[in-house]
Amino acid sequence: MDSLANYPSRNLIRGAIFMAVVWTAATIAYWEAGWPFQDALYMVTLTVFTVGYGEVHPIDTLYLHVVTMATMAFGCTGMIFLTGALFQFMTFNSLQQILGGRRVQAEIDKLENHVIVCGYGRIGVELAKALRDGRAPVVVVEQNERRIADARSAGHLVVQGDATNEETLKDAGIDRARALASVLPNDAANVFITLSARNLNSKIEIIARGDAVSTERKLLHAGANKVVLPTHIGAERIAEMLLFPETSRFVRESDSMRDLERSLRNLGLGITVVVAPEDGALTDLTIGEIETRAQGAFFVVQVNRRDGDPITGPDKATRVHAGDGVVVVSRSGEPVNALFAASREKVRAGRLTF
Repeated sequence: MDSLANYPSRNLIRGAIFMAVVWTAATIAYWEAGWPFQDALYMVTLTVFTVGYGEVHPIDTLYLHVVTMATMAFGCTGMIFLTGALFQFMTFNSLQQILGGRRVQAEIDKLENHVIVCGYGRIGVELAKALRDGRAPVVVVEQNERRIADARSAGHLVVQGDATNEETLKDAGIDRARALASVLPNDAANVFITLSARNLNSKIEIIARGDAVSTERKLLHAGANKVVLPTHIGAERIAEMLLFPETSRFVRESDSMRDLERSLRNLGLGITVVVAPEDGALTDLTIGEIETRAQGAFFVVQVNRRDGDPITGPDKATRVHAGDGVVVVSRSGEPVNALFAASREKVRAGRLTF
């Protein structure tokens, strides 16, 4: 630990306090000699900064001689100390930023199979924390000063810069990373980051955030492996709570089910409640037919009848009707909702319609 005398910020504070005392005492001393306050303050300022423009009023008494010499001695000494402390503070901070940045970059350069989180907003904060809790090495890319400070205080390695810039991604170790999550609240930026990341590392797994549903296709086309739509997910969750409150409480709120969800996530699986829409591609089909069409993407564990009781462990012959809630276990990232929401397409062959 540095001593008080060598600590730049404390030296700066001490010098500022000392000069404030000298300034105040000398101004009061001239004021007591009968000088107007503004003349007294002006005289002290001229003396402290050794400008030498001349006296405002004649210095013709012993009292004024003593006050002026004391102001010169203490004021000039204090200003020298304060200037040195200010220079030391600025130099120390600059060196600290340079050395600190190099230290962080050196740590990042040692990482392999880490996760890059682009954006430290609301989603980025929770994502980085969850990854850290899961002992996954994380590098945060952010350009906002306040968020950078928050990320560093949380113990994350941070690269300051624009994530849409390829050089910034290179600094984050994009060539050695196993995954990148682009979670900025700007769809265009997420698309551009996805394009850049895929160009720099063809094997990296990219998970991108999208606010507009129309952005999902663009992100996938840009090279994202998976796309997350927070607004869409939130709306589905609220609809699930309103339409099937009992099932929602059972699936989401019990400790045993939360433990099960964590276990499923570790296996790359997830549990979802999907509402069968009118004229949906899988509506009015049996459980067996639905799972056959899913081709192993998911399997049904419960059906909540729109006007009846839930059926746990439904038979393969059970038919799903419009408005029913279907509880499925699927591989993480599978578009289960999209499969159910897809419309039926009619195909004509001669005079027959399928």
